[in-house]
Amino acid sequence: MIRIALYSEDRKLQQLLSSALGKEFQITLEPAEEEIHQSFSAGECDVVVLDLDSNQASLQERIACSGRIVGSKVSPVVLADDGLRSTALELVRQGAHSYCRKPPSIVELKAMLRRAHESRSLKRKLEAVQHQLEAVNSCDRLIGSSPQIRQVYELVRRVANVNTSVLVTGESGTGKELTARAIHNLGNRADQPFVAVSCGAIPETLIEAELFGHEKGAFTGTVGLRQGYLEQAGSGTLFLDEIGELSLSTQVKLLRVLQEREFNRLGSTQLIPLRARVVFATHQNLAEMVAQGTFRQDLYYRINVMRIDIPPLQEHPEDIPLIARHFLRHYSEMHEKDIEEIDPEAMCLLQAYSWPGNARELENVIQRAIIVARDNIIRPEDLPEDLQEESVVNIADYRSTGSFERQLHDYKIKLATAAVRENQGNKTMAARSLQISRAYLHRLIRLAEEDSLQVRGGQEVGTA
Repeated sequence: MIRIALYSEDRKLQQLLSSALGKEFQITLEPAEEEIHQSFSAGECDVVVLDLDSNQASLQERIACSGRIVGSKVSPVVLADDGLRSTALELVRQGAHSYCRKPPSIVELKAMLRRAHESRSLKRKLEAVQHQLEAVNSCDRLIGSSPQIRQVYELVRRVANVNTSVLVTGESGTGKELTARAIHNLGNRADQPFVAVSCGAIPETLIEAELFGHEKGAFTGTVGLRQGYLEQAGSGTLFLDEIGELSLSTQVKLLRVLQEREFNRLGSTQLIPLRARVVFATHQNLAEMVAQGTFRQDLYYRINVMRIDIPPLQEHPEDIPLIARHFLRHYSEMHEKDIEEIDPEAMCLLQAYSWPGNARELENVIQRAIIVARDNIIRPEDLPEDLQEESVVNIADYRSTGSFERQLHDYKIKLATAAVRENQGNKTMAARSLQISRAYLHRLIRLAEEDSLQVRGGQEVGTA
């Protein structure tokens, strides 16, 4: 059903059109300009119909209102008699969808309304694609087109302008800081500072002074006033990486800052408002740390408002060619080498490798390959030996048919089921032996079960 908002003061016209157009169209009378805007913006109508009635006493105001509606990017269908034909055509020139003379031909009007509805639907789809492209383009060096990475893009876009804490989780090398920068760059703080702090790289005795700053003479060795990271971030973004490395005492003080949205430098009682948005990251399981008593539960709930999980590279191997070529372009230019592509066999080795170091390890491998490459193509022999050895382990015993992606899919499932069997059903040990996450192992086992069901189903159909 196509929902029509009729901008008119003629209730009889609404009744006439409702009867003549039939059940395909639902017509609602909207006599006020504000109601038209509200209905269209909220998605409560699909098409707007503007009625220009030459008998109305306030015709000029009505025309002015119609012009404002068209100017607000609404593309209505205009109804007008011959006396207002030039006005209706001017509205079409300004952006109205089409003009239908009064009294309307019902067949002609139906066709116009359907075309206007199709045009509106297409615009909505284009807007959705545009939003996705903006998210992708604003995600700095986050690269990939797999469903997992597209979900990261979408979460980044949604949270970018929301002033709330964000927790980014993922293994080392997956791009947690890149995700934080994407949130900053895509949001309304993009023109403000982005301050990145690795909590694990600062000695425990100095972390408070680094975060909060200090006054001259606050403790032994201070020679002057220093702004801490909380203050340096200003109205921008403070990225606290490896938040799980903070001591319990520092966690208490950070929690108070987040709750009160203010802090003071060491050696001072003057309160400074916290204007920055704080993004946290960790490769550790904070929920387990809470259970073990090494991470405060109240701080965990405070920072885990919006969570973005970055998948390890082995869970989206279809993105490896995109990421590898990005590094190829970057480091070829940096090292002034004219290397244009990666040999297909070398790319197969890259996709078959487990990548325990994730994208950071892939970056290092591509940079090394560029340095040692003899010509303008990266070949298998340019890759590290351990990568080649892991990729071909037991490959002589493996038999599969189909496309490369299908064979790689089957081979990973074979490795997963073999590891579970060798570890007597202990999936934690199996995942550890393969150097993959337990979640990814479960996914492979589930795929194996689905493949098995499909095979059994095919056999049953064949014997029926």
